[in-house]
Amino acid sequence: MSTTVLSMRGIRRSYPTGGGLLPVLTGLDLEVAPGEWVAILGASGSGKSTLLNIVGLLDQPDAGKYLLDGRDVGRLDDRGSAGVRNRDIGMVFQRFNLLPRTSALENVATPLLYARCGAAERTRRAQQALARVGLAKHAGHDSSQLSGGQMQRVAIARALVNDPALLLADEPTGNLDSASGAEVLRLFTELRTAGRTIVMITHDLEVAERADRRLVLSDGVLRPRGRSALAQRF
Repeated sequence: MSTTVLSMRGIRRSYPTGGGLLPVLTGLDLEVAPGEWVAILGASGSGKSTLLNIVGLLDQPDAGKYLLDGRDVGRLDDRGSAGVRNRDIGMVFQRFNLLPRTSALENVATPLLYARCGAAERTRRAQQALARVGLAKHAGHDSSQLSGGQMQRVAIARALVNDPALLLADEPTGNLDSASGAEVLRLFTELRTAGRTIVMITHDLEVAERADRRLVLSDGVLRPRGRSALAQRF
């Protein structure tokens, strides 16, 4: 059994510009243990989106090694990346990314379609995931009938429905009011207590305080930051 859920070594990523290549990640290392909640902070333009896309297998690094749950996933083709992403990575986005005019139950069950689950099993697992986030009674509601906080909890249920090795969250409270944001953070805390492994991208220092470990992305690499340092701007 792997001692890390996520292991990145020497990750580099550059993008072409009119004058050559713009380095964004310059030899980044990251290890996340099972059941750990890691928050990643960084200023605008620091490379958080690039890192998120590589962790989520939406992009590939130019160099370096990426192991997910002990498997080398950094160089998979599109089909292989999609399969691992569906099975092993649950993704939660700032803007929820729910299907419109579709019930909460159907939204949550979507990843199971790609996993080729039968209809009865999809329904059972989606109902179970909605119950986990406190929305069992809202299974038949579409997004127009839900509050922002409820939509984000549906998104979290969708991310959990395949029991992924890693829960990856991108600014999950960024579009929520303070009360809804606190509700979502309580849910993440419960998931962490239950043993979920979480990597969260955030600009919010108060959100980062909830995590077990806080890292700052700067100059293309990750650096640790303790609680006292969070009083400063990264």
